[in-house]
Amino acid sequence: MSRTLALVESPAQLLNLLEWALGERGGAPDPALCEAAVLLPRDAVTRHQLRVTAELAEAEGLAVGHYDIRRVPVGFARAVTALGPRLATADRLVLGDPFSGVIQRLLPLSPARDLVLVDDGTATLELSRALLAGRPPVRWHHRGRASRAAARTGRRLTPGDGRRLEVFSCLSERLRLPPGAVVSGNSYTWARDRFGPPEVRPGTDMIGSSLAETGLIGTERYVEEVTSIAHQRNVERYYAHRREDPDKLRLLAEYGELEIVRPELPLELELLRGPVAAELVSMPSSVLRTLPLVLAGTGVEITVCAEATTWLRPRTSARAAAFLDEVTAIRPTTSWDPR
Repeated sequence: MSRTLALVESPAQLLNLLEWALGERGGAPDPALCEAAVLLPRDAVTRHQLRVTAELAEAEGLAVGHYDIRRVPVGFARAVTALGPRLATADRLVLGDPFSGVIQRLLPLSPARDLVLVDDGTATLELSRALLAGRPPVRWHHRGRASRAAARTGRRLTPGDGRRLEVFSCLSERLRLPPGAVVSGNSYTWARDRFGPPEVRPGTDMIGSSLAETGLIGTERYVEEVTSIAHQRNVERYYAHRREDPDKLRLLAEYGELEIVRPELPLELELLRGPVAAELVSMPSSVLRTLPLVLAGTGVEITVCAEATTWLRPRTSARAAAFLDEVTAIRPTTSWDPR
């Protein structure tokens, strides 16, 4: 029976691996033959979320290994030594983020010709466009020429000569891929069966973002605008993105009178565990596509704050602004613009 090795770097990618393996898709008929290699990031919040999510994966029968590939100078060499035999013998590779430089460097170590992508961010749309155009997968903020690893990855992801590509995504109806590629839909059946339905309580909560941390919006402007929304909408809780700066969150708690929630699991699972507010106001984010699937049938209304696209710094690149506009355009229920 074929062995599957997954390379994942974030809690959401690990969740999507679980959905591919155990949900409606049933990609891993024998979970014991599916191993997740968690390539740990540097920041403590994401590392903690990954470890908690990994415990869920192990409880479901998947093997999970943790590789500290970034924190120490010899991390990559150690990971290659440990992962080398697994990469060499895997029949199928599941990739959480084909834009990742680390994954692009590990990919040549595996002869597997059966590849599955499970990164469900809006970057999946960017990847589909790159593959159709024959461009290497590089992030939207990348400047200059693509690396040789990125160019090699683009060729590896293009079906042909025995190479197979499956993209497992909740954006399946919007994806256009090269001939021979297969698209399968992620409807979060495993998550809903495992955790839902949640208790729904009256009120409004907000879903935060790392737009200030990535430099697209000034921190002061972000705090000011979110505080204004919180007061207008009587928002009670603010679900922090794992990359949000603690000092910024303290300002939101003080000026916005918000209870800051630091999820231990991917937001989709955190909300399914409940209780969840009857209304969720979200900053532009991929959760605008995932949460309507996860919370289907609960009556929870999900609203996007479309005004956030006007908060961008003047020097924001046209490509970054277009990317944010595309995320904002994924409107699950209603959009809210207080102007």
